[in-house]
Amino acid sequence: MSTGEATVNPDGSTTFDDAGAGADYDNTTDSGIPNMDEEAAEEVIKGTDPALYLAIAVVCFAIIFVFIQIRKKRKADEIDSFFSNLDNDKLNLQLPAAVDEYYEVKEKCEKEGWEPGQSSGGQQPTAHHRALAQALMKRCIADIPIVTHIQRESPGMNKLYSQSMCSVKQWKSYQAAEAMVSAEVEEVRAEADEIEPGWSQVIWRQAMQYNQMLKQKEEQAKKAQAEQQRALAAQRAAEAEKDNAEKAKYDAIKAKVDAEKARLANAEQAEKDRIAKAEKAAEELLKAEEREKQSKTAFGGKGGMKKGFLG
Repeated sequence: MSTGEATVNPDGSTTFDDAGAGADYDNTTDSGIPNMDEEAAEEVIKGTDPALYLAIAVVCFAIIFVFIQIRKKRKADEIDSFFSNLDNDKLNLQLPAAVDEYYEVKEKCEKEGWEPGQSSGGQQPTAHHRALAQALMKRCIADIPIVTHIQRESPGMNKLYSQSMCSVKQWKSYQAAEAMVSAEVEEVRAEADEIEPGWSQVIWRQAMQYNQMLKQKEEQAKKAQAEQQRALAAQRAAEAEKDNAEKAKYDAIKAKVDAEKARLANAEQAEKDRIAKAEKAAEELLKAEEREKQSKTAFGGKGGMKKGFLG
């Protein structure tokens, strides 16, 4: 074996270069583990099968594809739910009962001689004119919720239809509801001109104002009712607090009375016990004195102690 030159590597391992072999050397550490240099590492990397990278790319693509599909399905479910609610609730509109009530009043007035288009002329309105005006205003106010509903839904439905995000059935349902409300608005205006020519120009504005006034009145009534309920609740709470205070005061007085009665009863019982003990002591004393007398009588007597046989 030829003599080699020892070289300390940066990682702490040691290699030996054969002085006479040049490039032919033993690339191992002193522990026997092969030492891999940069060129060997590059050869290992170059030797990796490209199919492995392809498999990793396919797996990543599959994961991304599944995620996108799940997200699309969830979004589609939300859209279907929205349109389902739209068909069942938002576009299921009906005219209020005040419409039929108005035509009943109109029919009655016509039977009694009222003719459409007759203006009051600034004079005192007739009973028929007043009844029809009140019935039509009631009808107009009752129509406001469905009118405002269509006005609120119209921009959204038009946008959905322009983007092909609603079905033909849904679009037709919306158009039918919109046509019904539009026809009702024009019908109210026509009836207003029959009652008072020119009234059609302001009837809807007046109805909006009256509706707002009714809402404010209703809110004030609810607020007053709530305040009344709060005042009643506060009154009941005060009465309950007063009752509790009186009950507590009564209980305190009763407790003191009961304690005093118990003290007196205990004192009376103690006095009885003391008297009984005194009587018993006196009785025992008397009995002791009686026994002492009897003892003296038995041994003293008139003749004194009896003499014995030897006396």
